[in-house]
Amino acid sequence: MLIGVAASDDVGVYALDEQTALVFTTDFFTPIVDDPYAFGQIAVANALSDLYAKGVEPRIAVNLVGFPSQKLPLRILGEILRGGWDKAREAGVVILGGHTIDDPEPKYGLAVLGWARPEEIIPNSGARPGDRLILTKPLGLGIITTGIKRERVSSEVEAEATRVMTTLNRAAMHAMRQIGVHAATDVTGYGLLGHLRTLLVASGVSATLWLSRIPVLETAWTLVAERIVPGGTRANHTYLTSFVEWAPGISEEAQLVLCDAQTSGGVLIAVAPEKTDALCDALRENGALAAAVIGEITAGAEGRIRVLP
Repeated sequence: MLIGVAASDDVGVYALDEQTALVFTTDFFTPIVDDPYAFGQIAVANALSDLYAKGVEPRIAVNLVGFPSQKLPLRILGEILRGGWDKAREAGVVILGGHTIDDPEPKYGLAVLGWARPEEIIPNSGARPGDRLILTKPLGLGIITTGIKRERVSSEVEAEATRVMTTLNRAAMHAMRQIGVHAATDVTGYGLLGHLRTLLVASGVSATLWLSRIPVLETAWTLVAERIVPGGTRANHTYLTSFVEWAPGISEEAQLVLCDAQTSGGVLIAVAPEKTDALCDALRENGALAAAVIGEITAGAEGRIRVLP
């Protein structure tokens, strides 16, 4: 076992021999959009993201499904699985089968397997002082999907959020492998700051973020000002309070956005400063939604985060 539970990383890694390591992950959740086909696509993009964040190509997967067969028509399940199948095919992933249980609420995701040479796998523990932090998707997805559930956003906003969530993080994988980076993690349920803190603790370093450089979906600012915030985001904010130093003037709304629980968010990358421009160029060339330099790794208390304007 090269990476296990103790590492708090995105994946588990098991070495078959000196040349090949299996890289394994799983993720599934309840619907966050009304369209079952889109939900299937989002769930698969999200599940594959853990491997992409390690610089590993996902290869095979099995479906994990919960469905209330006595309450909802099976055609809805068919659309969820069709969306997942199409997104997996886009990624070049073969779905071998899976397992379904009767469940009061729909749930869908994947168990995913890839493989790579052990030295090619990007850990969450390699960040070094001076590294720049780069983010590949905008924040605000948790806030916006809560707005969708409360019928407070337009169909155009829902379509844009769905586009972001269904975009594979494959561009980040290719760019990181091309340029070489020190550490990476994807940004999902613990929010940007929660996943950053895990990376910092694993690496024994701290970080400074620059709020104005962090990409955020515009509607998220409107919704958070109206107090439309998911419970997971508030829980993240509460938990992180003792680990984050907020500069004077940074509003509670901005704090919540940085703690927002994402679904199928981007990849957060720690890269040597001299490689920053090359990595950003590679991300853009590969089609990443963002290539934002949002902060830097610093020496100091392990896991501490300072947020400046």
